[in-house]
This record gives sequence, structure tokens and C-alpha cells, in this order.
Amino acid sequence: MKIAILFGGSSYEHEISIVSAITLKKSLKRNEPLFIFVDSAREFYLIEPEKMKSKTFSSGEYKKAKKLSLERGGFSMAGGLLGGRKPLEFDCLLNLIHGRDGEDGKIAGMMEFFRIPFIGPRLEASVMSYSKLNTKLLAQALGISVLEYELLRKEGPRKLSRLEYPVIVKPVHLGSSIGVSIVREASQLDYALDVAFEFDDLVIVEPFVEGIREYNLAGCKTSAWELSLIEEPQKEEFLDFDKKYMDFSRDTRVQEAVIDAPLRERLETAFKNIYDPLFLGSLIRCDFFVVEEKVYLNEINPIPGSMAHYLFDDFEGIIERLAKNLPKEKSIPVDYRYIHSIQSAKGKA
Repeated sequence: MKIAILFGGSSYEHEISIVSAITLKKSLKRNEPLFIFVDSAREFYLIEPEKMKSKTFSSGEYKKAKKLSLERGGFSMAGGLLGGRKPLEFDCLLNLIHGRDGEDGKIAGMMEFFRIPFIGPRLEASVMSYSKLNTKLLAQALGISVLEYELLRKEGPRKLSRLEYPVIVKPVHLGSSIGVSIVREASQLDYALDVAFEFDDLVIVEPFVEGIREYNLAGCKTSAWELSLIEEPQKEEFLDFDKKYMDFSRDTRVQEAVIDAPLRERLETAFKNIYDPLFLGSLIRCDFFVVEEKVYLNEINPIPGSMAHYLFDDFEGIIERLAKNLPKEKSIPVDYRYIHSIQSAKGKA
């Protein structure tokens, strides 16, 4: 099976996406994937595998690569017969664009519109998971607990009405800890909001709980559930952008968390309730908090860094099986019966 990896995008997480793609090059070994880079101007380029190095992109060298066009059924490039377009042959596309473009629904809509089979969140799933606010509303609707929160707007009041310090401030529409700050007292809030509002007009504020237990679980549904091991991240207060940049580049499997069977079952049940049916066709990672044995959803990663390959024994097999079990968009026949009936009633041909 030939997989095409789409990465880059017009996003604050553009560089994280490049790191993820370079890392997956090492993980997908049976069939080397194709690499389609989307630059900040949203132009598509076919990157040769040997050019999958960070310098290719930081230096602008990628612009020497073959330029691609998006069309019905896939991508094409110059070089076809009689000066025409030559199709780029692959079986399934993997959406690896983090943040805007990849996780906000743009790519999902384009792939569905052009009828390109793809692994990644569909449009509705993107809408619900791209926004931290929507994620909380989704979890609450599913009966899954979330931490208390307050929403602040760039043009609104800069004060908290319910939460006590310390708190954590997060832009609503970003990942990779971009613009995130821990605020321990009221005098620090303004500066944290200035940082967050550089990236987003909406900010979500949550209580910051010292020493909270966190667990990460990834997976998907193919012909059956395929869940990863459960990781308990060993980290500092939170992973900032630089730490996550390094974290996404890891290419070794992590150790499984030591937890009892009841907690494992609660985490897996919460994951399944979130995933099915909204995220069918995706491989996602959910990050959970556990406080006094109660499970809280922290966030949904609809396109996790490096696709969370380090949490699986058979990552490549899962990607191949997922590609063969993608949701199919319902075909809607259009026969103009209604218009014909009106025309007939009026005696018009």
C-alpha cells in the first residue's frame, strides 16, 4: 500500500509538522511513503525521500521540487503525455498538518470534495477538536468530566470570576503548548494574556493542579479497536514548544504506565466514547488527567505529533489497516425529479 504524507501548512505548528513527517519516514519502512509538503503560501510540492531533512525546508530548497496541483481524485504534476499532467499515484493520503489547515477542517473538506481517500479527522471531528472550548462541550455531552474553565476574549474583561490561582492560560485554537503560561497570582495574568492573545482572540483558563497524574492513550477503529499502550508522561509542569518539538521527534517506543485494571478500563472506555463515531477514519490521541481516581479529558489530539507512533507495537500495520477501513461518504443521486415535475406541471419541456 502506498501512503502519501501531507505536511507543513499555514500554521503556527508548521515546523512541528515537518518534524513529524521526518520522524514518520523512519517509522514507515515496509513501503516508503510519498511526501507532499504544503508551504506557508499553501503551494504543494513533492519532496523526494532523501530530501526529507529540516534544512530542505528552512533554506527554501523545497521550491526546487516538483510542484503539484490538487484535482479530482488526487494530485498531479507536469510531465504527462503531450505536455499534459501526470497523476501522482498513491492509495491513501495521511493528513499530518498540525494546527490550522490540517486540524481545522480545511484539508478534510478538500479531500472529501476531491474524493481523495485520507486518514485524518473529518470535517465535524475537526470542528470539535480544533477548539479547546468545543472539546470541553463535546466531553461534557458524552458524560466525560473536564476541569472547570473560564473563557476570556481579546476585547473583553481581563479578570477571572470563578477560578482561584494558580491557573493555566491557553489559546483556544492552538496546540504544541504555543502561547501557554502558568499564572500563579493575579499580577501575572495580564502578561500571560498578552502572550496568548498574540496567537488567538479566545483564551481558555483552567485551574493548574500541582502534581496531577496525566495519561496519554492513542488509537483508532479499523475492523476492530486498535488501542495503544497507556503512557504516563514524565515531565515538568508542562511541555513548552521547544520540549514538544523534541518530543515529537522521538523514534523509540515509550514505557507503559503502571496502572491497575479498573483505571485502564475507565481510560479506554472514555477514549472509545470520544472516538466513535465522530473520529472514524482518524488515529487520534487523547490526553487525560486523573484526580482522586476520577478521569478528566484534558485534550483531543486529532493529528498527534508523529502520529503517536511511539505508543504502538505495530504502527505501520495499524496505518495500513486504517487505510483499508475508512468511512465512505454517502453518494447522493441527483435526478432533477423535482425540477422536471414543476416543468411538466407548467407544460414546459
